[in-house]
Amino acid sequence: MQRVSSNATLFLKLFIPTFWIVFFGAFTVMTLLSRTAYFGQFPAVPFKIGTLLFYLSGLAMFYFTLLKLKRVEMDDKFVYVTNYFKHFRYPMHNVEKIEDSDIGFFQTASIRLKTPGHFGSRIVFVVSRPNYEHFWKTHPELMAALKN
Repeated sequence: MQRVSSNATLFLKLFIPTFWIVFFGAFTVMTLLSRTAYFGQFPAVPFKIGTLLFYLSGLAMFYFTLLKLKRVEMDDKFVYVTNYFKHFRYPMHNVEKIEDSDIGFFQTASIRLKTPGHFGSRIVFVVSRPNYEHFWKTHPELMAALKN
């Protein structure tokens, strides 16, 4: 079994959203409960609405991006996936394909399952480039079957 996802997954999935939600959540609550008429030169009502929209849009962004990341390990028979709270093993025959995406300074990959598992039919992870490349070099038959 070899880890193919990045060690940064823990930081991206848990620490950044947690700190952002706590910090901006406290700021939003403080802003909404404040009885002042102005925040600096801004009227209170538009500022409160803007703060709330900023917080809700950040929550939505985290929900659709960072919170979907998983830690992934593979061997020639199974894919092991965890969200750091639950761990699941999917057989390789259930994997339809694996797609790579290069997003600037990091690379992501998504595993498409033939039948949905606990985490759905698509599992997204941030790639550890050396580990990922080493896995495919040592398992060329899987690469031919799963990668486009």
